[in-house]
Amino acid sequence: MSQKRLSRCTRIALLTSIGLIVMGCHSHFVDTTIDNQGPSAIHLVEVDYPSASFGVGNLAANSQFHYRFKIQGSGALKIEFTDSHGQVHNVDGPELNQGQEGRLIIAVGPEGKVSWQPKLSAPQ
Repeated sequence: MSQKRLSRCTRIALLTSIGLIVMGCHSHFVDTTIDNQGPSAIHLVEVDYPSASFGVGNLAANSQFHYRFKIQGSGALKIEFTDSHGQVHNVDGPELNQGQEGRLIIAVGPEGKVSWQPKLSAPQ
């Protein structure tokens, strides 16, 4: 076998190995939607999750905010927001564990009522 052909075969084998390694790697993320189902905007919305938080300044009535995060550690979710009357709401959510992934909907209804709709895998 010629040196040129051997070098080409080596490169192909190396690229195939790298491709298989990359395909085997998988990051666990939670695709989250805050769904304001109420008749007025909510303000200063913050969601705390294990090791971090995210939020949005204003979320209009009947609108959504999307965010994607990775769970680092374990702990409870929490949402805090201010309604149109200036009342601050703090609502505890479900527990999360490192390695979970999937979807989470946080629905904020009229009068600040919050429902949590997690569709998450078991921790891995």
